[in-house]
Parts: sequence; C-alpha cells; structure tokens
Amino acid sequence: MTVASQIADTPVRGVQRRAGLIGRPLVLITIGLVVAFVAIPLVATDYWLSSIIIPTIVMGLAGLGLNLLMGYAGLVSLGAAAFMSIGAFATYNLLLRLPVLPLPVVLVLAGLIAAAAGILFGLPSLRIKGFYLGASTLGAQFFFEWLFTNFKWFSNGSQSLTISAPRLAFLGWDLSAATGRYLLVAAVTALLILLAYAIVHSRVGREWMAIRDQDTAAAVIGIRIGRRKLLAYAISSFFCGIAGALWAFGYLGTADAHAFDLDKSFQVLFIVLIGGTATLFGSFFGAAFIVLTPILLDRIVLATSLTASADQGALANLQRIIFGVIIILLLIKEPDGLSSLLRRGLSGVRRRDTASRAPLG
Repeated sequence: MTVASQIADTPVRGVQRRAGLIGRPLVLITIGLVVAFVAIPLVATDYWLSSIIIPTIVMGLAGLGLNLLMGYAGLVSLGAAAFMSIGAFATYNLLLRLPVLPLPVVLVLAGLIAAAAGILFGLPSLRIKGFYLGASTLGAQFFFEWLFTNFKWFSNGSQSLTISAPRLAFLGWDLSAATGRYLLVAAVTALLILLAYAIVHSRVGREWMAIRDQDTAAAVIGIRIGRRKLLAYAISSFFCGIAGALWAFGYLGTADAHAFDLDKSFQVLFIVLIGGTATLFGSFFGAAFIVLTPILLDRIVLATSLTASADQGALANLQRIIFGVIIILLLIKEPDGLSSLLRRGLSGVRRRDTASRAPLG
C-alpha cells in the first residue's frame, strides 16, 4: 500500500472508529432497556421484584443523589434519609389532598419540595467545610424525623403516625402489583439516570468538579462557588426525595418517620463508598451489595443449620459483624469502589481479547 493510499484511508478509519465508539454505548443502552423493561418483568417472580430488585434500584437511586453531591461536587451530607422522608411525606400529602394531580407530577413536586429543604440545610456549606459541614447536615436528619413524628397533619391524623401507599395508577394502569411497582421504579430511575448524566456532562457538572478539586482556583476563574454548592444540595435532595417516595410506596407500602432514620442515612453513605464516588452506576453496585449480602449471609446460616443450635440474637449480631468486616476489607482492597474493580476487570478482558486477535510475528 502506497503512502498516498494510507493517507486517504486515514479519515475513513477515523470515521469508522468514531462510529464504533458511538454505537457501542447505544447497543449497551438498548440491551439494558430490553432487560429492564421486558426480560425482568417476564422472568422475575413477585418475591424477587418486591424483596430484592425494587429495594436495590431505589437505594441505588438514593445513592446516586448523594453521589452527585459527594463525588462530583465534593460536599458532605449525613442526612440523605431526611430528604427521602420529605419526598415520601410530600408525595403522600399531594396524592391525598390534590388527587387530580397525576403521579409523575406529584413525584416531581415532591422532589422539588425536598430540593427546597436541601437548599436550606445546604446554607452552612457557604461558610464551613469537611467534618463541621457533615455535622451540620445531621440537623436535617434529626429535625425532620422529629417533625414527622410529632405533627399528625403530615400523616393525615393517623394515631400510628404512619403513611400508607395510596392507589398507584397512571393513565388508567394499576401499578399496585409487584410488576407495576417495579415498572414505575425502573422508569423513574432510568429518567433520573439520564438527567444525572446530562448534569454531570454539562457546564454545571464541570464546575462542580472544579470546586471539588480546588475551590479557590474555581473562584479565580469566575465560578460562583456559593450558587453551585447550593445547586448541588438542591439536585441531590431532589433525587433523594423521589427515591424516598419510591421507597415508601414502591417498596414498603406503609412507612413512618422512623423508616428514614440515621441508620438509613449511613446506609446510603455506605452505598456511595462501596459502589465508588463520582460514578453514575457505582451506586447501584453498592446498593446491590448492601441488599444482597445480608440475604446471602442468612442463606449460609440456614444451610449450615446454625439456627437450631445457636442463640438467634447471637447469630444476628454475628451476621452484622461479618457484614461490617466485609465492607471494611472491600474498602481497604478497593478504595475506589466496586465500579473501579469492574472497570479494571473489563479493561483486562478487552486487552486479552485484543492481544489474542493480533497477528503473530
């Protein structure tokens, strides 16, 4: 082949390479949508949908909201469950008091109410950082748990202070069955993932990362630090608020303020750390780990017949200890989270595949 033909062929190869880079994500997205909206509803049982898949997706969505704040903006929040509770109680009251509103509009409004609360409790970020900022966000956790526990109006005067899922329907479709609730959760999560992707790859996302890396340098180049920090808290709380609504009505069915306690906030935090910060899908890996590992430990206990010979309380504590040790070892071995481990594994497989196809000699 002559030099001229090589030069002429170079643009063609460049176009083909770019087409391959564009086409590969589209193929993966198409496969993912087919699996999520066709294969899983047809194959999965009600138990798998209600007890495993739905909580994994919802907790992954809450982790995604916190990851936008921590991983991309470099801020701290220890009160993610508080904004989940705002979304749950706001959705309940909007559906109860304004029944003419369709379900998607109610979810968006609940997310906006949670976003407004996020801005309010994000104001300390304008002055303080680090540990002190994390401690200040605990105020939201304790305040809203107290608010929803002591004022019966939010639970429509219920003596037990619980909220029950109203009839879930959209365009005449009943979504109260396990498959309907799964499709609702999957559709909302898919849309929010697209929204998160658009935000991260927009100017706002780039400015968040500049603030995360060096806020002084970001201010020098003209980024409005205060506005971007408050926007990060608003968007994070918006995601967490919708996740809270889905957790209460798509998974639990009945909830109270204690369903969104401090333990739930730390659970969302661990989801982010285990899955990997500054990743869109890492939170779902972390959520799968958080949901599936206790179930696996229960299965191991049942398989070894320890329940017949050991105290149940001791077994429960032993499972928590093992679960904690697994988390510690995972974070020591892979501090960048499961998403980084998966990325490296796929890269290794791709390199071996490329090497096997290379001509010898």
